[in-house]
Amino acid sequence: MSLNVVHLVGRVGRDPEIKFFTSGSSLCTLTLAVNRPTSKSDEPDWFNLEIWGKTAEVAANYVRKGSLIGVKGSLKIETWTDANTGANRSKPVIRVDKLDLLGSKRDNDQNALSGYGDDPTL
Repeated sequence: MSLNVVHLVGRVGRDPEIKFFTSGSSLCTLTLAVNRPTSKSDEPDWFNLEIWGKTAEVAANYVRKGSLIGVKGSLKIETWTDANTGANRSKPVIRVDKLDLLGSKRDNDQNALSGYGDDPTL
């Protein structure tokens, strides 16, 4: 038996980036900051997320930097050869299967307003 399941809850570190492919599929990438409950430091753990399909479009339309989200997915390791040094490189990525928007509607409205001016009452 093998098991590769990751559950995370945290705040989005940057606005999602979405790409549409000629095949009709879509890919959304973003970062997620997750605090450790036992950690003495204020530094969160950062995770790279990739979301495919309709869920990617939902993330691109409704998630913004600072949004509180929950994700369920699997861990994969991306590997490549560095073009400059020729060294083998790798990074962990969470491939998201399920996305939960956890912030309140008011939180989402405040996030939407943050890019449109300094006055949050507009």
